[in-house]
Amino acid sequence: MHCSANIGEKGDTAVFFGLSGTGKTTLSSDPNRALIGDDEHGWSNDTVFNFEGGCYAKTIDLSRDKEPQIYDAIKFGAILENIGFNNESSTPDYTDGSITENTRVSYPIDHIDNIVLPSKGSSPKNIFFLTCDAFGVLPPISKLTNEQAMYHFMSGYTAKVAGTEVGITEPTTTFSACFGAAFLPLHPAKYATLLGDKLKESDTTVWLVNTGWSGGSYGEGSRMKLSYTRAMITAALEGTLDREEFKTLPVFELAYPSSCPGVPSELLNPKQTWSDSAAYDDTASKLASKFVDNFETYKEEADASILAAAPKVLV
Repeated sequence: MHCSANIGEKGDTAVFFGLSGTGKTTLSSDPNRALIGDDEHGWSNDTVFNFEGGCYAKTIDLSRDKEPQIYDAIKFGAILENIGFNNESSTPDYTDGSITENTRVSYPIDHIDNIVLPSKGSSPKNIFFLTCDAFGVLPPISKLTNEQAMYHFMSGYTAKVAGTEVGITEPTTTFSACFGAAFLPLHPAKYATLLGDKLKESDTTVWLVNTGWSGGSYGEGSRMKLSYTRAMITAALEGTLDREEFKTLPVFELAYPSSCPGVPSELLNPKQTWSDSAAYDDTASKLASKFVDNFETYKEEADASILAAAPKVLV
């Protein structure tokens, strides 16, 4: 699995799927939870285990206040990429994007104090699909049914943002099956079926988390604050969201909470953050069409229940 994973004090494992720029490394590096691993994991009958042994984090605008675990992990033995320095000194300037915004650091997992050794945990209690939605259409957090989880797993939607790849200067819609299409030797439906079987066997909850835009598309709205995303993920991990009322977002038919501690309620329904509701409806329909078009490649192999979880394109 192309994902990160961590574990709480009560032994509950969480898994984070997401492409570059969605916050996978940042959100799994939680000072209140021990890190299992950053990028590559397996899921056996009752264990999630890491086989990478290190982390590969973005560093643009990095600060100890925002991401203390990553910041403090940068010490002797870490490898910095594309990062400038202050006044010809050996002090990194994490605000310097003159080479590229895709500034990075690689470090062994033991550079983080709060880790699990050996790098494994129990089967996940929560799975988070992280997406950077540049359209500003998807809720900042929504709870998926098993069928929706399989559909969104196969879709692997996000937007490539500036700095993630050469030539990307603004968000560009992309779909990468299972959030790691380049690593898949088999048809994505095979992995979606494996995921579905795992979900049926367990009490795992799957969440879709939008770390992208709110209040409008890229250029009009604003990026979701990291502090709000952290608060929503914490509420999901602690079971707080399970006690909230959920409403359904039209078109994508996603269940989103009506309130969440530490997050303004108006942010939870993306349509309410737009000043022009008709423009939101039009944009939602366009994004839904992109999902449907992308899934044309997979529909012959996908189960009918997965196809039924597709967004409903408005005509």
